[in-house]
Amino acid sequence: MVATSLMLSLPSTVSFAQDGGDRRNLFNMLFGAPRTERYERYERPTRRYDRQDGSIIEMAPRRQRSRATPQAAVPRARTAPIPFQPQAEPVAKLETAKKILVIGDFLAGNIGGELETTFATSPGVSIISRSDGSSGLVRDDHYDWLGQLPAILDEAKPAIVVVMLGANDRQQMDTASGREKFRTDAWFKQYETRVAELAGMIAQRKLTLLWVGLPAFQSPSMMADAVTLNTLYRGQVEKVGGEFVDIWDGFVDEDGRFVLTGSDVNGQQVRLRNSDGITLTKPGKEKLAFYVDKVLRRHLGDMASPDLAKFDSSTLPPLQTLESPANPEVPVRPISLVDPELDGGQELLGGNAPPARLTETPRDKLVKRGELEPAPAGRIDDYRLTTQ
Repeated sequence: MVATSLMLSLPSTVSFAQDGGDRRNLFNMLFGAPRTERYERYERPTRRYDRQDGSIIEMAPRRQRSRATPQAAVPRARTAPIPFQPQAEPVAKLETAKKILVIGDFLAGNIGGELETTFATSPGVSIISRSDGSSGLVRDDHYDWLGQLPAILDEAKPAIVVVMLGANDRQQMDTASGREKFRTDAWFKQYETRVAELAGMIAQRKLTLLWVGLPAFQSPSMMADAVTLNTLYRGQVEKVGGEFVDIWDGFVDEDGRFVLTGSDVNGQQVRLRNSDGITLTKPGKEKLAFYVDKVLRRHLGDMASPDLAKFDSSTLPPLQTLESPANPEVPVRPISLVDPELDGGQELLGGNAPPARLTETPRDKLVKRGELEPAPAGRIDDYRLTTQ
């Protein structure tokens, strides 16, 4: 009954809720409407009505949800562009230039390409690269290095031979007794024979042999096999008087673990290996060739200098001939550069006896006898009395 009486007593002006406002129930009338603005994205517009006729007399503007003022974008600092450094123009090679032959697989091809750039300005050094990326000492059906090397040596006529093989040799090998699996004793015995034959072929021609060892690989099994093969290479190469170039430390960390990123030839941290963990990036190729370059310069000597000059009739100035003297009766006597008469004496300096009496200097008098010569007349330390 109380609720019914309250509803009847309300004025008819509550009908404004149908004009767009929220509908109100009995609970809202008694206890108030809930705050809906906290659940809505935007608040509803607030209207104010005339109590006489119910017309709208004012509408407050809709209040937008507060938003944070966007901050001005901070410009990112741009690093200065690396200045372009043009490469030096290659120079013509001398006829007497020492030829360096680089043979092997894809890693040997990296060495050959970088050495060509390194010695491009050295007229006394010529790089010849003969590499096959998929070759090795196992798949002689793909490329037979033992059969092709004699012809390559006859054609190139090198003074130094750089060899790098083995990255593709971790596979089965065809032998006279059949196919041998990798890592078996028979496989290593046959492989050692092929390495010794290749190294001996170069040593018989009295050529300098540099055998470059394998680097570390990302695969643990490949890394372990590379250590075993490098031991085999070193032993066979040193037997024939060659030199083994160890590059292992350049591609591992301090603990001997494989690294993708390491120091380049300038000591800067760069990416050395590609994502496959086998091939090399541009800085990695430069570092690989750097190890070989250090050993080569010991054998090349002055020939590796870019300032090597060619002394012949094309570079030397023409010789100047002296004209005959105007009076041919006066003999022309050659002058010896070691003639003592040139300096006006016949004896060496100090050869003459000292004079019998030497003039005693004021310093000698002061040091020996403590005598000080009188000051000149008129000087501030002249204490002699003068008569006017």
